[in-house]
Amino acid sequence: MAMSHVSKVVLAYSGGLDTSVILKWLSERYGCEVVTFTADIGQGEELEPARDKARKAGVREIYIDDLKEEFARDFVFPMFRANAVYEGEYLLGTSIARPLIAKRQIEIARETGADAVAHGATGKGNDQVRFELGYFALNPDIQVIAPWREWDLTSRERLLAYAASHGIAVEHKRQGASPYSMDANLLHISYEGGRLEDPWQEPEASMWRWTRAAEDAPDAPQWLELTYTRGDVTAIDGTPMTPAQVLATLNAVGGRHGIGRLDLVENRYVGIKSRGCYETPGGTILLRAHRAMESLTLDREVAHLKDDLMPRYAALIYNGYWWSPERKLLQQLIDQSQETVNGRVRVKLFKGQVTVVGRESASDSLFDPAIATFEDDGGRYNQGDATGFIRLSALRLRTAARLARKGH
Repeated sequence: MAMSHVSKVVLAYSGGLDTSVILKWLSERYGCEVVTFTADIGQGEELEPARDKARKAGVREIYIDDLKEEFARDFVFPMFRANAVYEGEYLLGTSIARPLIAKRQIEIARETGADAVAHGATGKGNDQVRFELGYFALNPDIQVIAPWREWDLTSRERLLAYAASHGIAVEHKRQGASPYSMDANLLHISYEGGRLEDPWQEPEASMWRWTRAAEDAPDAPQWLELTYTRGDVTAIDGTPMTPAQVLATLNAVGGRHGIGRLDLVENRYVGIKSRGCYETPGGTILLRAHRAMESLTLDREVAHLKDDLMPRYAALIYNGYWWSPERKLLQQLIDQSQETVNGRVRVKLFKGQVTVVGRESASDSLFDPAIATFEDDGGRYNQGDATGFIRLSALRLRTAARLARKGH
């Protein structure tokens, strides 16, 4: 699609090498005013240097927004109500952050009168898709600038040369800094590149930032009690917490016990297989505990239907369709199912493992010990009723077996 005149663009800006170069490149290539937007979604970095760098670059409108609570409440928690896992393992830590960033960029574009938005995602990755599907879903007429799909600055060396020729201050990697491409937020931290580009190579022990190795975790287990209200954790060990506080607390405790490491080769949206490593300690605990709470409070067929829908829901998030009508429809169904997911779950953390060791719901438990017991149930369940059910269920199997026997 041909780009019309761009007068002002909102750039998703971190202050690193890529976005610092993009900031200058946009004004040079398009002759436009640039608004910078930096989202605090719990990455744990000092964000004021980004403001200082943008100001020194001549940016007049600088946004640095604390979105941690919104991220946890409106994106992470709804996703965990669905028990969403991509390709059986990945807890979608990077994927779920992109629709929030896209949403805020579009809001800022509206507030500042910008006619375009820009991001620093490459043409090889998933994030370009996630950002841009979000942009267009929220503003179908917005113009999108993706520098990595336009410029010829296709290596770190070229970026550094451009920065030097344009007087852009660049912080070179400090001695001992990570050689990996990393993404962090309140839910997870990811690692790509470097040694990980060989799927046979084990990650270096020094790579991991949030979690201890299981063998180095404490020799004594730790128990946690999670209180659920309509599918969301609202207290830990009896202390009420906001969603962001829940994630931060579980990350700290889970990381100490070696919970949540993952080494994965995943299928990107663009068709590339990519190897990444992830640390999601809090999310790993939430997933295990939520399924335990549902096991007690969800009807069997509702639980099975949710399990059938989960891979589709997870793929929608991974592929950037958070704002799609089908994801919203699935969310309504999922959220309705959570009305009865109330109670408490007790988990034990030990040497990299999360074990559910107790669950109860005073208001919504479907577990009836009088029926489930192996002792005398006082006639609550007639075991003879199973005979007819089994014979009806076996009818087609018996018919097929008789036919096969005749054929011989």
